[in-house]
Amino acid sequence: MIARGGRSQEIGEALRAQARQMFHWWHRVRDGTLAHTTFARYMWPVRRAVERLLDAGQTCGVPKTEGTCRAIFKRRQALWTFVRHEGVDPTNNAAERAIRPGVLWRKGSFGTQSPEGSRFVGAMMTVVATLKQPHRNVLDDVTAACEAALCGEPAPSLLPTLDTLTQGMLPAA
Repeated sequence: MIARGGRSQEIGEALRAQARQMFHWWHRVRDGTLAHTTFARYMWPVRRAVERLLDAGQTCGVPKTEGTCRAIFKRRQALWTFVRHEGVDPTNNAAERAIRPGVLWRKGSFGTQSPEGSRFVGAMMTVVATLKQPHRNVLDDVTAACEAALCGEPAPSLLPTLDTLTQGMLPAA
């Protein structure tokens, strides 16, 4: 929006200023120096300003900016989910990091040659991403799943164990 100049640039710069304010407070929430309830209260003026800017952007005279503002404004309730629900991040960085290895693999290997291959790769990448979240050893778990299959036994669960869930939550002995 900023690069488009004119009214679009003004709206883009004002939106960027609101985003900077939001991230300033969000980083304090993440670091534990600002309570989420206080953050939610601080965000009301930011939300009103952003929604006013998006509304104005729908008639700014720059078709691309108008379309972008219209699309975001239409989904504005979802835009503020991280304010309403503690523990929700305002960015999709975690999701992007989780799929990045798959994207890099696909680019480097030119993908798969069949629908079955695509399903296998998708399943394996899901397993890898799931196991990495609680810092489980991917090779050990996949090996255990293969051994179970060869022995006609059920595969080990991808769900975290009680030990994994409580790890780091109990005081040191």
